[in-house]
Amino acid sequence: MKITKRSKKRIASTKEYIDALQEKHSKLCVVRLDMGYKKPYSEEMSFKEVHKDINRNLNNRRNNQSIYEHNVGYILKKEYTEDKGIHIHGIFIFDGQKVQKDVHKADQIGKYWEEQITKGKGTYYNCNKNSYPEHGIGMIDYSDKEKRENLDKAISYLCKDEQHINEDLDKNFRSIVRGAKPKKKTNAGRPRSNKF
Repeated sequence: MKITKRSKKRIASTKEYIDALQEKHSKLCVVRLDMGYKKPYSEEMSFKEVHKDINRNLNNRRNNQSIYEHNVGYILKKEYTEDKGIHIHGIFIFDGQKVQKDVHKADQIGKYWEEQITKGKGTYYNCNKNSYPEHGIGMIDYSDKEKRENLDKAISYLCKDEQHINEDLDKNFRSIVRGAKPKKKTNAGRPRSNKF
């Protein structure tokens, strides 16, 4: 895996983002899916069209509570390959006290992408259906250091530069987007002992 200065910065800031989410929520339900377009659409989609679909999906989270209720964060990485065209690796993070069915939640998001956002042009792959022992997705308790380390590995992979869309081509284009970092808790309670 190619680690550049830009990649290192991305990895560090994305891990800080997850730290902030975990500081606020004792359990995180982490959903991972890959979203793209069926052929021949995958060969025809422009960066602008894909960007528009991604923004529509993210903006609709506020109104689509049947799918996105209790969604506390997201990380999306846009990539390009000759075979798949432009595609998106997505991590959607939910409050694990409220959402437990990660496989079902990934299917809901994927079907929404396919049917509503892309109007049948899209496709998705539900990574939560795999049972890889080190995938770092699903339910992550704040005290589960091993699973959190696996999530950090997945983040490092997501932030890699291979298949990366060159941001220098368009100053308004960002290959990785994520939600806003939550504000630190101000209530005085017993602090958690496990820090990542």
